[in-house]
Amino acid sequence: MKHTDEIRVYYADTDAYGVVWHGAYLRWLEAGRIEFTDKVMGIDLKKLQENGCVLPVVELNIKYKVSAKLDDNLLLDTEIEQLRPSAIVFKQTLKNKETGIVNIIATVTCVAVDTKTNKMFRRLPECIIKNCRKDT
Repeated sequence: MKHTDEIRVYYADTDAYGVVWHGAYLRWLEAGRIEFTDKVMGIDLKKLQENGCVLPVVELNIKYKVSAKLDDNLLLDTEIEQLRPSAIVFKQTLKNKETGIVNIIATVTCVAVDTKTNKMFRRLPECIIKNCRKDT
């Protein structure tokens, strides 16, 4: 299953060249994964953390294809590309809402970490696996 977020490019998102600063994409990718986790998987990340588990990013790969610009309206699609025993790999695609031109394609790997020990779980907690599988 896929979740789509709408994004408008604001002045604060751009650099001296009038295009989206590369770091702004990271904020949007993070927001997309949070919305996906909440709305598609039904997992509240704050409650997950209160129960001793967080999902940090351990690998990030971004292919920058076409720069977004001020006032562009964008669509960010987020989906699970792969569910590994100890990790979730998200695929995220950002494109221009009007033209459909792809700005970036990203893969983001997150693992489950125990907040008490700061060690990675060998296997994702069952609540995460169950909620990933219902939509993949």
